[in-house]
Amino acid sequence: MKVLITGTAGFIGFHLVTKLHASGFEIVGLDNINNYYDVRLKYDRLKEHDISKKNIKFNTLIHSKTLKNYRFVQLNLEDKQLINSLFKTEKFEIVIHLAAQAGVRYSIENPYSYINSNIMGFMNIIEGCRNFPVKHLYYASSSSVYGGNNKAPFEEIDNVDNPTSLYAATKKANELIATSYHKLYNISCTGMRFFTVYGPWGRPDMAYYLFTKAILDGDSIKVFNNGNLKRDFTYIDDIINSIYLLIEKDMSLIKCINRLLNIGNNKSIKLLEFISKLESSLNKKAKMELLPMQKGDVLQTYANIDKLVKITGYRPRTNLDEGLEKFTFWYNNYITSL
Repeated sequence: MKVLITGTAGFIGFHLVTKLHASGFEIVGLDNINNYYDVRLKYDRLKEHDISKKNIKFNTLIHSKTLKNYRFVQLNLEDKQLINSLFKTEKFEIVIHLAAQAGVRYSIENPYSYINSNIMGFMNIIEGCRNFPVKHLYYASSSSVYGGNNKAPFEEIDNVDNPTSLYAATKKANELIATSYHKLYNISCTGMRFFTVYGPWGRPDMAYYLFTKAILDGDSIKVFNNGNLKRDFTYIDDIINSIYLLIEKDMSLIKCINRLLNIGNNKSIKLLEFISKLESSLNKKAKMELLPMQKGDVLQTYANIDKLVKITGYRPRTNLDEGLEKFTFWYNNYITSL
């Protein structure tokens, strides 16, 4: 099947290309390679798939040298005309929309980048799915839509009308837009609410990455709300396998569906416990700067994944100790190679 994956220079998209290509999919990857964080990491991810930086030209599909069924294009989601042309030319069967302006805290400082990428960009993708029909649209939502909910673990039926950040609001808006397009145009949609994804090739703006760098450099780490936070840390391989199993199950579906799914580890870990495990993995103690709660943050994330398990039969297999060992091993090798 031919699939469009947006955000393939990003963390999840990079890993998903590896998995789906190995499973026989024909893939077109899309990314605008923005500078929200160091673009060197994005180009290095592409290089792992034999997409050379020197060959990348805006709005030009280029072939991977070794992944015979993978092509990549640098493109802005906000460019309605070019996105429409890509859909018209390629005739995708599946779309997996992962690209977005990420980051809860950054959305406070740069709100318009979220409206442009996460709202207008999403509209252009779903319009492409409408005008050039696909079998299924999978799109990245986020655990942030649950806002400050006190009930845990979070279920897909819980109220999500109290976002604590603009980023969360844009993800909630994506879910509403997908629901309306499903009802109006019979587009099959799955919104994937990811919970704190971590692992090799991860995002440098995420806490676990920032903590690792600071600890190894001997700098202090910023621990918000005095460490009284809890997160559902989900290893990247579990995320990727969940997406793959969803696609595998859905390929045989005839009826049109619209659903939201939590994709998490089904376990909420205290931040101070997480830091302790990271210290063990790095064999080095952290210097902690305890700070108050940040705007836009939430006290806890915790995924109920019963719905996902019922559909796919899959449960997370990577515990936090193992996942951190894999991440820190990659980090040390990657940083050394720079």
